[in-house]
Amino acid sequence: MVLESTILCVDNSEYMRNGDFVPTRLQAQQDAVNLIAHSKTRANPENNVGLLTMANSEVLVTLTTDTGKILARLHQVQPNGEMRFLTGIRIAHLALKHRQGKNHRMRIICFVGSPLDADEAALNKLAKRLKKEKVNVDIINFGEENANTELLSGFISSVNGKDGTASHLVNIPTGPHLSDALVTSPIVIGEGGSGAPPPGYEFGVDPNEDPELALALRVSMEEQRQRQEEEARNTTTEEAPVEPPRTEGDGSSASSEEVLLRQALALSMDQSTTTDEAKPIAKEKTEKKPASIQSIPDFSSMTEEEQIAYAMQISMQADEEEATGKSEDEEPMEVDQSEKDDEDFSEALTDPEFLANVLEGLPGVDPQSEEVKKSMEKLKSSSDKDGKKKEKAAGEKKEDKSTKREGKQETDKNKKSKTDDKKSDGDATK
Repeated sequence: MVLESTILCVDNSEYMRNGDFVPTRLQAQQDAVNLIAHSKTRANPENNVGLLTMANSEVLVTLTTDTGKILARLHQVQPNGEMRFLTGIRIAHLALKHRQGKNHRMRIICFVGSPLDADEAALNKLAKRLKKEKVNVDIINFGEENANTELLSGFISSVNGKDGTASHLVNIPTGPHLSDALVTSPIVIGEGGSGAPPPGYEFGVDPNEDPELALALRVSMEEQRQRQEEEARNTTTEEAPVEPPRTEGDGSSASSEEVLLRQALALSMDQSTTTDEAKPIAKEKTEKKPASIQSIPDFSSMTEEEQIAYAMQISMQADEEEATGKSEDEEPMEVDQSEKDDEDFSEALTDPEFLANVLEGLPGVDPQSEEVKKSMEKLKSSSDKDGKKKEKAAGEKKEDKSTKREGKQETDKNKKSKTDDKKSDGDATK
């Protein structure tokens, strides 16, 4: 197995915005770099790969075995300026000189997708220097292959010399995918086919070894297909003839509009009838509901006294509802205010049988418990006190009435005696 250090030189000039390779030349390079980097590390896990851009001659990633770093920085590259081929090759050579493994072979893989700005003499001079330093060069010529093929073939032949075959030139015509054309190229296969991807796998990547890469390639392919479909749809819509506007004289359009109007009217009529039918049903339901519906409280969280008070309140409300119902059915009778004031429900509240019946109807209440009995005794004692007070007040009222009556009788007697005296005096005078 050959140990090798490789610098990948990417063309990020303004020509990479072209869309002859789907979706653009720059993104097509990203897939190709991904394929090459994994093929190198698959050939030998100790192989190192670096990344360099040729428009601004910048080393983005130094030699490393982590292909994830290369892909992460590669996705940040944007088209900028013009490609400087000679400068990029020299900087890549310097980066290979500072490699950690001195026993590694040196290789430069360069993507050329824009016209070269160098003459043949400068290219031959650089090729002889690389041959002297035992640096192999692989060039991928795409996009501008007709303009660059002659110069690049002479450059590669100068690097190889008479007997050398380690450097390669791959000319790729315009097509949908750049990475598909590189799968069977000597750049990916390498010496003895060690870097070739295993057969039978999609995109030439084994999903068991690198599932993330296989997923990323599959997603990118789906995105490219979607873009192509959208572009095809846009072109078809732009080329489609515009339909002329329909006039009122057209019988087919008028008939279709009439049919639509009839359907809309029928739907609206159905909706109105359903709403009209639903209104009286809702009214009947609301009328059937009693006005004094209250939510049932949680008896488990209430004390015995609160439950008794709630039972008394329910009984009082039931009596009031019965009274109101009778008053609505029957004509109201004239009752003196004194009789209304004398009505008192203290006797019903202090009646033990009445309270026992009410408490038995409540869920979770034991009328025979000690707490219920104590509360009943308290209510009885309080009612007795209130009864005594009322009796005292009634006795005092009676005494006041009797005293008033006696006073009236005395005044009447005095008046009668005075009138009798006056009559007797008048008779005497006569």
